[in-house]
Amino acid sequence: MDNCIFCKIVKGEIPSNKIYEDESVLAFLDIAPINRGHALVIPKKHFENIYDVPDEVLTDVIKVSKKIAKAVKKAVGADGVNVSMNNEPAAGQVVFHLHIHIIPRLITDGLKSWKSRGDYKQGEPEQVAEKIIRAL
Repeated sequence: MDNCIFCKIVKGEIPSNKIYEDESVLAFLDIAPINRGHALVIPKKHFENIYDVPDEVLTDVIKVSKKIAKAVKKAVGADGVNVSMNNEPAAGQVVFHLHIHIIPRLITDGLKSWKSRGDYKQGEPEQVAEKIIRAL
């Protein structure tokens, strides 16, 4: 992808603070971190999101994400980490190259996770589960 910023980082056309690299995966610090140490883990090949990435590539990305999460937590003295992936604009994806965020968290950082939107109505969990099962 000619205009993909992450593809340009992979090619070395745009500088980054790389923290890990192997034949298929690259990890680097986010330029707009939520907290210090916020990292991104990406496949070197271009895949837009979770829907089009081959399972074997996603497996590599997840394995590296685990390694990076442990290292980031230790390096910055975090109390925990968020590991997340946004898929499509409605979910907050703004760079359309699959990437996983590793966000170090501190008990005192003041950041909040999303809140529950309420309970299911009676019988609704079963209906939703059945729709998901049929979609599989």
